[in-house]
Amino acid sequence: MTRNEALLLKEYLAERKALIDEALAGFVPGEGIGPPDLFRAARYSLLAGGKRLRPILCLAAAEAVGGEAQSVLPVACALEFIHTYSLIHDDLPAMDNDDYRRGRLTSHKVFGENMAILSGDALLTEAFHLIARRELSPAIAPERLLAVAAEVAAAAGWFGMVGGQVLDVQAEGRTLDREALERLQRLKTGAMILVSLRAGAILAGASELQLSALSDYGKRIGLAFQIADDILNVEGDPALMGKGTGSDAARGKVTFPSLLGVEASRAEAGALIGGAVAALGAFDERADPLRRIARYILERDS
Repeated sequence: MTRNEALLLKEYLAERKALIDEALAGFVPGEGIGPPDLFRAARYSLLAGGKRLRPILCLAAAEAVGGEAQSVLPVACALEFIHTYSLIHDDLPAMDNDDYRRGRLTSHKVFGENMAILSGDALLTEAFHLIARRELSPAIAPERLLAVAAEVAAAAGWFGMVGGQVLDVQAEGRTLDREALERLQRLKTGAMILVSLRAGAILAGASELQLSALSDYGKRIGLAFQIADDILNVEGDPALMGKGTGSDAARGKVTFPSLLGVEASRAEAGALIGGAVAALGAFDERADPLRRIARYILERDS
């Protein structure tokens, strides 16, 4: 990515993140409304920062097909609700038992395991409330919202993220071949990245050809993102990442770096990104943010 492209992307990401953060804060009740501990825990994790990649991809996909970011914002926020719930549960002692997330103590360390579980449950449930609330998306046809709700549920459920998490837990200390590892990662991480793009495109009225191209792009960047994440777990800077490194190896997890080596994994991610950018060939400059996000995935340090 050129210096100018990097600056344009930085500005775009900052602008979109601010838009999303403001909306997220408005969608969670304040602590003055009971039960306050639930809302306090939800806000602690939801508003802790983060890249907001999934909601940003939703907005960018809508814009790429001629839609407006503002019109799909509630659904974009619903995707971040689901992502945050998954992180809260992933950090629990029964799962990865992590102490830090985004540079501060994980939810269960602050609020206890019971409140962490319940706040995650609430975020997942309220995500679908956001999608279903017609007053939040008055310009979008109900059938499009219904289609998106079905796709998001599938991507988050047993044939998506949760199924991938199960495969991940069961794979600890075991040997996986490349096909099994790729399937795990496409479910655990890739499914929600893919549906973020498809949701934005569907809500904005994408054609079948546009939706197919964005799906191709999404499948490729979803796997590339996880490979890059695995590389960062090996050689990333904990201060920049806001969490420890080396945890995958300590738990005996099979990752692309452990299977292929770091350099081969980096080359694999590069090939996926090249294919993702090529998949956007028929789109005009409105898809430039998606092109830059793809390249950023390879170059990120957190």
